[in-house]
Amino acid sequence: MVPLDGIVVVALEQAVAAPFATRQLADLGARVIKVERVGGGDFARGYDQAIRGGLGSHFAWLNRSKESVALDLKQQEGRDILAKLVSNADVFVQNLAPGAAARLGFGQARLRASAPKLITVDISGYGELGPYRGKRAFDMLVQAEAGIISVTGTPQTQVKVGTPICDIAAGMYAFSGVLSALVRRARTGEGASLDVTMFDAAAEWMAHVMYTTLYAGAPPERSALSHPVVVPYGAFPTRDGGDVIIGVQTDPGWALLATKVLDRPELATHPRFATNQVRVANRADVDAAVVAATSRLDRADLVRRLDEVGIPNATVNDGHGLAAHPQLRDRDRWREVGSPVGPVRTILPPIGFADVAARMDPIPALGEHTGAVLAELGYDPAVITRLRATGVVE
Repeated sequence: MVPLDGIVVVALEQAVAAPFATRQLADLGARVIKVERVGGGDFARGYDQAIRGGLGSHFAWLNRSKESVALDLKQQEGRDILAKLVSNADVFVQNLAPGAAARLGFGQARLRASAPKLITVDISGYGELGPYRGKRAFDMLVQAEAGIISVTGTPQTQVKVGTPICDIAAGMYAFSGVLSALVRRARTGEGASLDVTMFDAAAEWMAHVMYTTLYAGAPPERSALSHPVVVPYGAFPTRDGGDVIIGVQTDPGWALLATKVLDRPELATHPRFATNQVRVANRADVDAAVVAATSRLDRADLVRRLDEVGIPNATVNDGHGLAAHPQLRDRDRWREVGSPVGPVRTILPPIGFADVAARMDPIPALGEHTGAVLAELGYDPAVITRLRATGVVE
């Protein structure tokens, strides 16, 4: 049995945060009915057309194994259909603009009043209260407000994290919140009203920076790929191109690096290099000594030497390197799923059960399941035809 087999999720969702949460529920076997707008659907469908010139990469990532129903919620009949869907659901997830779901008649208080066992999840940028409650909240904007950008980059230049980290964080907390609510409902019979914001999720992930600021008087400085209090720690060049990350966190580790990898045993006991404290004070000279040695080695040789003596390291990959990574290949992480533009390669979800396979069903076309879902709700073919003709559904 897939863990969430039999759980029905209705998702009034768009972009990244909510779709990421519900896709993980779908991975575990939940039936996820994705409600999209007539005339375009989830706008993440059009972020790009990276996959065979017709499918957005974000949408492909976030929406496999879902059923797409396209409704015009500006029309009463569209709202009536959504109400019927929610009445049969275990979980309702939405990430419209703050207050929008309530104005459509799908606020948490109203839904829970008529369905106490329902689990409702509101995902937003900043929540329904506070001075930022109506503020727009794209991922980079929240990275800025939560201070992530302030500690990311070089000493000279702030940069954002290259993946939508605040959306992902909110989606992860929504996902774990739903699982917790399902466990509690199984024990008590009661549903739940969950509120998850991108800002709160990002603030939690920045807690160590806040503690450093509050108790040490200042936030950590931006240090690019190096470490503010550990040396050597960062990216070092090799002879045949490509950097290798080396992280030495102990003095015995430094001695191993100097003697067994860099072939510079005198550095292990040099008074300006022997302890981490003096290495931090002489960071530029330490890094220069490491660069001088790694630049004479091919990348594969350097990694081999580091691995042989147990020094933490990593190669600096890009998207091509990740796609070709032997760890994905040799652990059989690749699968194919269907989509409106043909088969799409994808990787298995991180949560792996030993006794069941993850659900890996197709990525839906806009409104692909509208007719089937309406028929399941009891609408006869003539009514479905009229709803299509009047633009209530697509």
